[in-house]
Amino acid sequence: MSKDSKRRSVLIVDDEKDIVDFLKYNIEKEDYRVYTAENGEKAVEMNRKVMPSMILMDVMMPQMDGIEACRVIRNDPLIQQPIIVFLTSRSEDYSQIAAFDAGGDDYISKPIRPRLLIKRIEAIFRRVNKTEEPNRKSLNGDLSIDRDKFIVSIKGDEMYIPKKEFELLELLMSKPGKVFKRDQILSVVWGNDTIVGERTIDVHIRKLREKLGDAYIRTIKGVGYTFSEK
Repeated sequence: MSKDSKRRSVLIVDDEKDIVDFLKYNIEKEDYRVYTAENGEKAVEMNRKVMPSMILMDVMMPQMDGIEACRVIRNDPLIQQPIIVFLTSRSEDYSQIAAFDAGGDDYISKPIRPRLLIKRIEAIFRRVNKTEEPNRKSLNGDLSIDRDKFIVSIKGDEMYIPKKEFELLELLMSKPGKVFKRDQILSVVWGNDTIVGERTIDVHIRKLREKLGDAYIRTIKGVGYTFSEK
């Protein structure tokens, strides 16, 4: 357990009370502060109220599902953005792609053993806590990133970038012109503790291009991606 865990808070969102109680019990044992919500609407409300470090959220819920709740949270400019992890029994590719498209940071399939879940949570926090470079980087004054706020600026126009998209862009920007192989990107951005497919990278690259345009990120067919120097 990380020495910082006592300062971490986790919001569990699920409409099945037994699952919520089970997760809450096991996560609280590791000294995390735990909050709960029974649907997406309550999750949005609780997120604004308690500003958790992480949200563990089911996909299928009444009133507002997890995907829509994630979109609402990611589009809220007035709050500090949490890590959002989907914890769900739905394992179809399209469900996972929808989760990442909405701004999710990770996707864990149910059922999962409590100890393994705790290790996954700790691994995600370790990636967030890794030694950070200076908060702002820039490329010829054209594009800059703010590591604290997960904001990207292009010629002064700011936009919010979800965490995984931001970390992917930050990696590519760290060495403009260098070709990052797909397995290297998966290892650095998602970590060895997380099992995701290569399509996950494609989804995040597509979302970045929708926001930044096609000029910045180049595909090296059969190899990976590179950030183009302007």
